[in-house]
Amino acid sequence: MLLSVEQRRILFSHPAGWIATGFGVGLSPLAPGTAGSLAALPFWLALRELPAVWCLPVLAIAFLLGVWACGWSARALRIDDPSIAVFDEFVGQWLSLTPLLLWRGGFGWIFAGFILFRFFDVAKPWPVSWANDRVNGGLGVMLDDVLAGAYAALALAALLWLL
Repeated sequence: MLLSVEQRRILFSHPAGWIATGFGVGLSPLAPGTAGSLAALPFWLALRELPAVWCLPVLAIAFLLGVWACGWSARALRIDDPSIAVFDEFVGQWLSLTPLLLWRGGFGWIFAGFILFRFFDVAKPWPVSWANDRVNGGLGVMLDDVLAGAYAALALAALLWLL
C-alpha cells in the first residue's frame, strides 16, 4: 500500500500511527504482514525472558494497545484494514509462540511458530475468516490475527508434544 506524503504525515504525527505500523515496518513494499511477523520475533525473544505468568497480561495489554492504535490509523487513513497496520501481526505472532514458554525450544521451533502463524493468517480458517469479514475497526484489525495466532499456538503445542 503506497501512502501519499500527506497520509504519512498524518500517520506518523501520532504515537498510534507508529505503533500500528510496527514502528514503520508496515511500510514494507513487499509482504508487509510477513515483515511485521518477522519484526515481532526480536520482541518475542525479550518477552519470553519475563516470568511466564506475565506473558498473558502483557499480550492482553498489547492487544488492547493494538485495538486503539490500529483503529486510530484506520480512521485517520479512512481505510477499514490498512495493510500498513502490522501491530496485529506482532501480537498474533507472539501468541503463536506462547507454547515455547513451557517448552524452551531453539530457533527451529521459533521458525516453526512463525511459519504456522503465517499459514493460519493467510489461510484464514473459521473463525479467523469470520473476524476478518465481519468485525470492523481496531478490534477487527486485531482479532483475526489473534485468532490465527491461537490456531498456530495450538498447532505448535501439538508438534512439541508429538516430537
